[in-house]
Amino acid sequence: MLIRTKWTTWPILILLMASVATFCGWASAETEQQSARSILIQGYAPPPKAEFPDIPKATPAPEVLTQKDRDRLDSLVPLLAGKQELWVMGEFVHYAKHSVPFVVKALKMPGPRIRYNAIETLSMIKDPSAVPALLDVATNSEDISRVRSHAIRVATRLDSQKVHPALKKMVKDDNSTIRRTAAFEARNVRQKEVLPILIETIGDPEKFVSITALESFWRLTGFSGTSHDWEMSTEKDRKAWSKEWSAWLKENENRLEPSKSQKHPFASPSS
Repeated sequence: MLIRTKWTTWPILILLMASVATFCGWASAETEQQSARSILIQGYAPPPKAEFPDIPKATPAPEVLTQKDRDRLDSLVPLLAGKQELWVMGEFVHYAKHSVPFVVKALKMPGPRIRYNAIETLSMIKDPSAVPALLDVATNSEDISRVRSHAIRVATRLDSQKVHPALKKMVKDDNSTIRRTAAFEARNVRQKEVLPILIETIGDPEKFVSITALESFWRLTGFSGTSHDWEMSTEKDRKAWSKEWSAWLKENENRLEPSKSQKHPFASPSS
């Protein structure tokens, strides 16, 4: 009788334990839902605005240089090449157009690094009065190509209307790198006078110079001419093909006018 009662109560205990577990699960789920609701309905306050201390403005460049300023700038010129060159360049840039006459002196100093840094400084000052000195460097056949190329690039960006005579001379230079640089920079000159220069350069002995001139002519006018195998061409081929560009320019020269287009600065009615 006792054994029977023992085995009879086991199912009841199992059912009771299952009921308690189920109830606890429901209660836990209900608690989680209530917690989620409480999170969702919590108010939101934006973070406080960050406070930054007032930063003092940089001291403006003087309107007129004193003798002390002139002596200081003059003493900085030789330091354009050396351990403090970046700081010196920044000092010249701070004095803006007033420092141009002093930086230009470095263009004639020995050592390509000081000349290159002087050109870079002038590019940051952005004063067109430096263009004549830069063109003298660009057309100086005794200087290295790296310095000369940088000089014509900066001069073109400072005042592209003054570089035409220099480009005309540079496309005939013995150094092919200089000829290529001149042909490339010609695309940034919005003057019809550079078009004959580019046509002449299309017949250059070096293919990479010829192709650069061809691309510059297209960028200025939109005229690309007949398709030719420029990669396999000879100098004789390129000179013969350039006659097509000469004929096109002769036909359209009077109708070419500067436009607002950045892609093709000249209107090209028959391109």
